[in-house]
Amino acid sequence: MEDSGRERRGDERKGVSLEAWWEGLSGRHEARVSDISMGGCYIDSPGKVSVGEFVLFSIRKPDGSRLTLRGHVASAEINIGFSLGYAFLTDEEQQELKRLGAI
Repeated sequence: MEDSGRERRGDERKGVSLEAWWEGLSGRHEARVSDISMGGCYIDSPGKVSVGEFVLFSIRKPDGSRLTLRGHVASAEINIGFSLGYAFLTDEEQQELKRLGAI
């Protein structure tokens, strides 16, 4: 019997509240990252995106510096936010995500 409450993502996500911005076809938008993992994150933002759209986004880390990443929109909720899967992570970016607790 399948556990219908089981998380379908490959990576466990950690709840966070990190200031961010993202940029896609609709322009640049302020946002907040509300969960994060080694495979992706959820971006709270009313900005318009389409599933599959490539976006650039930047997270303000707790020390005030920024981590800028790239990804594709996996799912979107109008006027709420969207789920993003990273397009490519360097070794350094993976280490930064681990420091943020995305393991």
